[in-house]
Amino acid sequence: MNSQTAKTIKRIVTASITILAVIVFVLTGVGFYILHTALAPSKWAKNPDATYDHMLSEYPFLQEWTDSLKQNDELKETELNAPDGTLLHAYYIKAKQPTKKTAVIIHGHKNNAINMLHIAYLYRHDLGFNVLLPDLRAHGKSGGNHIQMGWNDRLDVMLWMDKANELFGGNTQMVVHGISMGAATTMMLSGEEQPDYVKAYVEDCGYTSVWDEFAHVAKQDYHLPQMPFLYVADLFCKWRYGWSFKEASAVEQLRKTDRPMLFIHGNADTYVPTDMVYTLYDAKQGDKELWIVPGVGHATSYHDYPEEYTQRVKNFVNKYL
Repeated sequence: MNSQTAKTIKRIVTASITILAVIVFVLTGVGFYILHTALAPSKWAKNPDATYDHMLSEYPFLQEWTDSLKQNDELKETELNAPDGTLLHAYYIKAKQPTKKTAVIIHGHKNNAINMLHIAYLYRHDLGFNVLLPDLRAHGKSGGNHIQMGWNDRLDVMLWMDKANELFGGNTQMVVHGISMGAATTMMLSGEEQPDYVKAYVEDCGYTSVWDEFAHVAKQDYHLPQMPFLYVADLFCKWRYGWSFKEASAVEQLRKTDRPMLFIHGNADTYVPTDMVYTLYDAKQGDKELWIVPGVGHATSYHDYPEEYTQRVKNFVNKYL
């Protein structure tokens, strides 16, 4: 081999290593970006006061109701420690008249419990229930260093369900109602062994799995294919947080669910595509109902149809509680 050939081979090897390094760098960078964008806590989610102002602008009728709750010291706060020591926070409101009927209400991605005051109004003001509204990890006043997309949240919410049962006198009759990521949390927890006091669930625009939702958002918002970017992000999630996008499946959890569930989804939802609800509905055996809301986008079914939303939820939960 002459020196010119050796130099050529060396340049090719150097160029190949450089290209490989760039590819690894890009894959790593994009993977971490996807993970950070999805799972990092947001300032908005940690700011209940800003959320409250937003809710009053969207639902002005909440002003008088929440003012009354505060004046009468009826909007209370509570905490619990998760098994790993994370301090979790929730709000709760006892019903006007003593009742065992209780709703645990779960908020969505990068929101907090205050963002569910309209659903609390539905259950407490309109239906006469006790209500408990947890802040999921990395949201509101709860601790936690990353958003769990409903998967490990399902275990935290089950702790809150026990807490709600205790707060409201034991032997409660409970419905769990979630919107968006809160709906995914509701479906995911429904596949675990449930206490006898849990009677029904309402899921509003939840996703089939974390993998499916991230794949949809990556394609729609960033024009990224699943391979290789989502696979890299998934590996980082497993390494850093101990869970993977694919195992976080509402569909698989629903196959084990034995309590009634109401499914709600807007037919104009492009954030969690409407098609997902049909897969979820098919996976759930036993008692179930489906309401596809015409002309509604993501997580606005109550906002756009408050009276019908309230009536449909009332009709459903009254069958089982």
